[in-house]
Amino acid sequence: MRIKVCGLKQPENIKAVAALKPDYMGFICYGPSPRFISALSADALATIPASIHKTGVFVNETAETINALIERYGFDTIQLHGDESPEFADAFKGRVTVIKAFGIDNDFDFSKLIAYVNKVDYLMFDTKTTIYGGSGKVFNWDILNKYTLDTPFFLSGGISLDNIEEVKNITHPQFYAVDLNSRFEDEPGLKNIQKLEKAFDIIKKHTITDEIRS
Repeated sequence: MRIKVCGLKQPENIKAVAALKPDYMGFICYGPSPRFISALSADALATIPASIHKTGVFVNETAETINALIERYGFDTIQLHGDESPEFADAFKGRVTVIKAFGIDNDFDFSKLIAYVNKVDYLMFDTKTTIYGGSGKVFNWDILNKYTLDTPFFLSGGISLDNIEEVKNITHPQFYAVDLNSRFEDEPGLKNIQKLEKAFDIIKKHTITDEIRS
C-alpha cells in the first residue's frame, strides 16, 4: 500500500515529511483552500527525493496554469479534484501521472467512472462535500465493493489514527494508496510528524504482512 501526504505548504515541514519517505507528497494549487501553496518557492520542493512523487492538486484549473505549475515546481503527478472531463485529464497523461478524484456518498454512481478508463492513471475516492477539497470526514468504505473497474485507486477522506487500523480490512484488489491530510495536522498545511510516523508504521506493518501472506 502506497502513502500520500497531501496539503503541505511550509518549507521546513515539507523537509520533515519528505524524510519519512512517503510515496507521494501533495501540494494544493487551489486558491480557496487553506492549504493553498500560494507563493511557495520552487526551491522548497527541489530537495524532495526523486523517489517521492511531487503532486500538484488542481480544481477546475486551466490547462495553461497546470502546465505552468508543472514546470515551476517539477510536478511529476497531478491530481484533478474538480469536474474535469476525461478528455481534459487525458491531455496530461503520458507527460505526468494523472489522478482523478471523486466525491463519494451512498448514492455515488460508479458507472460514471467508465469514461475515465485509460484516460487517467489512478482514481481517488474522497468523501463527497458541498465544496471542493477535503472535509476530514469518512465515507462508508463498504461502498468500495461496488467499484469493479481495473484502474487502481487512492482512498481519501478523514483517515486518522483513530481509524487507520480499519484500512487493513479493505481487501479490494485495486486499492493502491491512502491519502493522509487534515487529521494529521497541527493547523492547515502544517503536518504533525509524530502522528504521521505512527500512521506510516501501521501502514507499513500491514503492507509487509500482506507481502508475506502472498
